[in-house]
Amino acid sequence: MIRQNFNADWTVEKGDGNSRMNSFLGNTQTKTVHLPYDAMIHEARTPDTKNGAQTGFYPGGEYIFQKHFTAPQAWQGKPVSLVFEGVYQTALVYLNGWLLTRNVNGYAEFTVEAGPYLKYGADNLLKVIADNSLEPNSRWYTGSGIYRPVRLLVGNKVYLPQDTVRITTREADEGFALLDVTAQVQSASTVTERVTLQQTICREGTAVLTDRQNLLLQPGESRTVSFRYCVDSPALWSPENPNLYTSTMQVLEGEEELDREETGFGIRTLSIDAAHGVRINGQTVKLRGACIHHDNGILGAATLPDAEERRIRQLKEAGFNAIRSSHHPAGRALLDACDRYGVLVMDELSDVWNVRKNPYDYALYFEQDWKPTIQKMVAKDYNHPSVILYCVGNEISEAGSESGAETNRRLCNTFRELDPTRYTTNALNGLMAAGYRLREIMGDVMRKFPAQPGPSGGDGGGSNALNSFMSLMSGEKGDYFATHPLLTEALSGCEDSCDVIGLNYLTGRHVLEHELHPHKAVLGTETYPADIVRLWHIVEENPHMIGDFTWAGYDYLGEAGCGIFHYDGGANFSSIYPERTAYIGDLDLLGNRRPISYLREIVYGLRKAPYLAVLRMEHNGQTSSKTPWMFKDNLASWTWPGFEGQTASVDVYSASEEVELFLNDASLGRRTVVDFTATYSVPYTPGELKAVGYTGGVCDGEFTLRTAQDAQMTLTADRKTLQANGEDAAFVMIQFVDANGTADLHTKHTLKVELEGAGILEAVGSANPCSEERYDTPESETFDGCCMAVIRAGEAAGEIHLTVTADDSVQKQLTILVQKAEG
Repeated sequence: MIRQNFNADWTVEKGDGNSRMNSFLGNTQTKTVHLPYDAMIHEARTPDTKNGAQTGFYPGGEYIFQKHFTAPQAWQGKPVSLVFEGVYQTALVYLNGWLLTRNVNGYAEFTVEAGPYLKYGADNLLKVIADNSLEPNSRWYTGSGIYRPVRLLVGNKVYLPQDTVRITTREADEGFALLDVTAQVQSASTVTERVTLQQTICREGTAVLTDRQNLLLQPGESRTVSFRYCVDSPALWSPENPNLYTSTMQVLEGEEELDREETGFGIRTLSIDAAHGVRINGQTVKLRGACIHHDNGILGAATLPDAEERRIRQLKEAGFNAIRSSHHPAGRALLDACDRYGVLVMDELSDVWNVRKNPYDYALYFEQDWKPTIQKMVAKDYNHPSVILYCVGNEISEAGSESGAETNRRLCNTFRELDPTRYTTNALNGLMAAGYRLREIMGDVMRKFPAQPGPSGGDGGGSNALNSFMSLMSGEKGDYFATHPLLTEALSGCEDSCDVIGLNYLTGRHVLEHELHPHKAVLGTETYPADIVRLWHIVEENPHMIGDFTWAGYDYLGEAGCGIFHYDGGANFSSIYPERTAYIGDLDLLGNRRPISYLREIVYGLRKAPYLAVLRMEHNGQTSSKTPWMFKDNLASWTWPGFEGQTASVDVYSASEEVELFLNDASLGRRTVVDFTATYSVPYTPGELKAVGYTGGVCDGEFTLRTAQDAQMTLTADRKTLQANGEDAAFVMIQFVDANGTADLHTKHTLKVELEGAGILEAVGSANPCSEERYDTPESETFDGCCMAVIRAGEAAGEIHLTVTADDSVQKQLTILVQKAEG
């Protein structure tokens, strides 16, 4: 089978109802693009967009993608199909004027049969209308258009259909593994065919085993073939050692290869129970989880493989060993990266079932679409060792009803029938699931906590109003709500049919659930970031608690303002333009770790050295807005020009018993660490601020901040060589660093980025959550002393020359080599 990247040489134009007339008059505004391509990130943001803060004030629209290509005569009579990994929102696919399909799930992969509509030996026109004009339809930034890759598949007279080779580990330990491999073989021939199916399994390019079977296929017949293998001394896959194998399945007619399918996989066993939690290869693993959305920051929703890999690598380096694909099926590039880096995955079906959260969301189509979506999810996920959980929904409104409980059972059962090797859960939210019981529950809450204020927030409606109300569900009051008997009644239906009980913002139930369901594991599927100390203690002390997923691991576009600090009386969740990001990630929009990330790493037991963070001194004496998703508005910086003599609030995060803080070698005293934190008030004096940790009176770690002196612009690329495939990308961090390597996070500069040569400037931007700057223009102002440029390779070899100018004066240059693409 031909498996061809089909991403090059597309055109896109925005549909405005006059596209046909514009085309006739010759004044279309088309742009040639290489997929993946997110059209939404190129739109002008406006304060009056229907989506408001939900998409970061980016509007939707309709976009028309077209591609001309020649179908060789050799394809005639063969099965030809096109695979679209993601088109947002509704996709209409036409080939030579014929409508091939209408896909309504913007996150689900879909395949269309193209063969009967092709013109062989002639020009063909493929057109995709990506309609994201019905607004609002999502609670976060979606992107628009063909934002994931497209592939062309051309079968032979006998071939292996996509995603039908499956490798299952039946048992495994360090000495031995038992594998079952199945493959579906399809005949497209009109006569009986005799073929050989040959299977080769390799590790790091070396064949581990080879086997073959002979087949007789009748015309049009589909046959499933099974292999069983014993592997001696297997290299097991785990989060600590993500060892991978490659399966190559070949269809041979004599010596001629009719088809081949290469599949990456890992040898590992998986079990989840209340007594041992999650076990990978028999070893218990606590899930240190990060919820993530699908966008790639300043790139928008464009799913470039390098962007997905970079994000997963950074999350792993920050201490996470698991991600939750919120709230939609994960893309293939993301799963590939998780396999390589040893990051476990909870793959999620949908944010809604049959009750809408927005007027034009997926609830309009869920009932007729959920089963094929699950089938496609399982087919995509099956060979990925990183995937361990399927989540059937997020904060589903009808979860507390009888109909919701029955839907939950149907979804879970369908996943189990298609993939009995993994487990199911549902991210249950108490406020959403309570339904008609909510009034009585809240009455009891208000009687017990009469002094608590009600929800506040400006004019944000819809999901913003819900999030504002959710902000009340924290602390002691939140725990009382979480354990209310009527809430137990509401959640029981869905909890009964899930393998793992998943709870959003219901920390107070984590121990209670073991009393109610002693044989079920429990997972914090979504939790407040600042609760990590309490949460992780519960996870460590209770075997039935398998882990915790913070909201969120990585900052993202949309749901704007959830975690932005307002010092001017502004309220969170009130849709304030020009807010663009949620600003609640452990990592910011560029992938830089924020102080809470280091606190979390310390709480996880992964970092022994202390860490220092200083509240932003420009807001001394001011009171900010606050939601439970927010931690502290602080930075790991001791560079605060203009604030000499003013008092800085300094946190020392540490796992030590005591810490001592030194300012320019003078001790500011030792303090006992409480909940991994000790706080000092320090008069700001430039120089050196050092924290030393002590346990049992012995120093067990130290960390130092220094004042930056005469910082100069630096350009740091994550890679210096790209492949000329139109999709490789380099991420260039632009910072201001002094001779000692200290970054100046306080400095502000206006940057202009210029590029020449064998690539394009894909995006330029900072982590500023409120900037009005566009990411698709070459200028940006630094935020926290930093900015980033994303460089995308072209399709021809050569060099890329990048020049960055700061404040119209200082320049730095960088060269990136673009090599001829492999294959």
